[in-house]
Amino acid sequence: MKIAKILSLAGVLAMTYALYLGFNQGNFFEDGSLILANPWGIVSLIDLYVGFTLFSMWIVFREKNLIIMILWVAAMMILGFFAGALYVFIHLYTSKGDWHKFFFGHRLKT
Repeated sequence: MKIAKILSLAGVLAMTYALYLGFNQGNFFEDGSLILANPWGIVSLIDLYVGFTLFSMWIVFREKNLIIMILWVAAMMILGFFAGALYVFIHLYTSKGDWHKFFFGHRLKT
């Protein structure tokens, strides 16, 4: 579980830096129009949102609180895998080394 914690923290840090650069050095609408004008840019966006949706299905599965569930899914759709890496990092710590608790959340049968 230690390696997973390190990787998820690295993901949070890498995404924080990438988002910082994007917001400070890029132009969301200009750059976004370039991506949408390129067929591979469209493929990449579809790929991302399929991944966001599949990851969000796991969040919905393991979360008990509807409000928390909605907030995390919204964060995934807006912030991408910054939110995903943060979600994993938080739940690796709160599961206290129990992989079953990490993966199943409130659905874990005790």
